[in-house]
Amino acid sequence: MPESRAHRGGRTIKLTVAVIPATSTTPAQDPVVFMEGGPGGDAIGAIPFLVDSGVNRERDLIVMTQRGGPYSQPYLACPELDRFNAAAVGLPYDAPSTGRLLVRAAKQCRDRLTADGIRLSAYNTTENAADFADLRTALGIRKWNVYGYSYGTDLALTHLRRHPQGIRSVAIDSVVPPQIVSLPWAWDSAQEGINAVFAACEAQPRCKSRYPGLSRTLTEQVRRLEAHPLTLTVPPPGGGNPVKVVLDGGALVNLLVADGGALPAVDVPAAIDELAHGNPQRFARAQAAGAAIPDVAQAHGLTHSVVCSEWAPGFSESDLLEAGRRAFPGWPDSVLAHAPQLPFEYDLCRVWNVPDRTAIQRVTTFSRVPTLIVNGTFDAKTGASWGPYAGRTLPRSTAVQIPGIGHFVVPQSSCAQSVLASFLARPTAPDTGCVAGLAPKPFTLTPEPETR
Repeated sequence: MPESRAHRGGRTIKLTVAVIPATSTTPAQDPVVFMEGGPGGDAIGAIPFLVDSGVNRERDLIVMTQRGGPYSQPYLACPELDRFNAAAVGLPYDAPSTGRLLVRAAKQCRDRLTADGIRLSAYNTTENAADFADLRTALGIRKWNVYGYSYGTDLALTHLRRHPQGIRSVAIDSVVPPQIVSLPWAWDSAQEGINAVFAACEAQPRCKSRYPGLSRTLTEQVRRLEAHPLTLTVPPPGGGNPVKVVLDGGALVNLLVADGGALPAVDVPAAIDELAHGNPQRFARAQAAGAAIPDVAQAHGLTHSVVCSEWAPGFSESDLLEAGRRAFPGWPDSVLAHAPQLPFEYDLCRVWNVPDRTAIQRVTTFSRVPTLIVNGTFDAKTGASWGPYAGRTLPRSTAVQIPGIGHFVVPQSSCAQSVLASFLARPTAPDTGCVAGLAPKPFTLTPEPETR
């Protein structure tokens, strides 16, 4: 692909494409193309989850690395940021000194990438969407079905808006509407996902009785840890040498939003209650999980090129703080000043220095292409209500919310897998019947502490 379609005759880039054949002996002729999240996630690494979810049961599955992502050339990895992130588990989450280390690591990565001749402004969603359009043409595919999750939904909706030719259907999972995504938006999603976990506990009599007032307790713990951080040494969840971690209010909130396997949602009420009674081990172990540097790291160069050109512009630090105060009144400003998952991003973007692209990218997609919209109610990264929000301009869309599931729904829910399969077979009339009988799993219940 051309690195920049606006600068013809410049360098070219290489993207890895994998085609996973359908397991059916009589597959449909319209394949599914997958769009990875992130930005900067590992699309190739998602293949086992997609295969286990049956995405290639009736159709070939096409997976392409996004420009700058793992297994592409160039791969916009930032080992400088990976090393910072591994060390940051033992640093105060939102201290200015931590922010300076983050920005220094980002600048080192940026300087190295640009010294290699990489045009960071070309690693954006517009070019990304055009890559997929060119892929369909290169493979000689007349019609295909698009499935994206998280940032991949932002990309899928952009692809649908700018390159509608040849798209039979679109499925978006954990929705990031391009017209609304911003750093302040992250606080809205965090509020929705965390409150949904608390509401589900309230709806389970044993959980409600065992863990009353979770929202108030969380606010108390965020305030307490922000004023008096804990420093602990704990083994990571997967075993190995103990790791020094710091738990302050910002770290606590980030762990709740991260929605990772280190702290499953079913354990969240127990973890908050234990923390309030002097036992921070669940949160500490989840924090320690971040000390590992993955074999295939996120392409931070793509992450920040997209975020700094498409998500950060148009809003100020004060806008971000106000959004945090609206979402979580009573929490310390030092916590609310940072978008969950993207602390100090405005400072980082000043050194990343890519042009504002919001006029091109922060645009609503209007389309009559059949669309399936899937969200999990426990998703604190991309709140469940943003799926129906995106669907308001997609008149042939079907929106489902899967109770008790967080981010990236289909691999976690057999019902969502069934709905997706039905949608691919009949995009205008999917069978969503399994959703009605769903409820969140029972939450973990621990013995009451003797101090009560």
